[in-house]
Amino acid sequence: MDSGAIRRRLAALLAVLTAAGLLAIAAPGEAQAAPTSCSGRKIRTFSFSTGSVKLYKSGNYLCAVTVPRRAGTERPMMVSLQVRGFEPLVDKGQFAHRAGPVRAYVGHRKVWIKGSVGRGSYDSDGWKRF
Repeated sequence: MDSGAIRRRLAALLAVLTAAGLLAIAAPGEAQAAPTSCSGRKIRTFSFSTGSVKLYKSGNYLCAVTVPRRAGTERPMMVSLQVRGFEPLVDKGQFAHRAGPVRAYVGHRKVWIKGSVGRGSYDSDGWKRF
């Protein structure tokens, strides 16, 4: 192999490594910009006056997120997912974009779902099976 071929291969390798390095630097910023949410498929959306509670299912797990109608300003939000026989999983505080996700193993049990944005709220008013 002559020195010209070696130089070309080294240049190609350097180009690939440089591109990989740039992607590694750029990817964390993009990952932080995208809000983390529930995995799985969305099975229900429970709307109320100031927002909605979105429910996702993946296998035997349920995941819930509360989102406001208009995102951007911080306001009190809450999402709660309680599996029958267990304590509720709650995410509550001042948020601009969403409360949650809260994720729980459900199996074949019923759940109670609550969510609120400001003065508006949703309550499943009993145990539901999903």
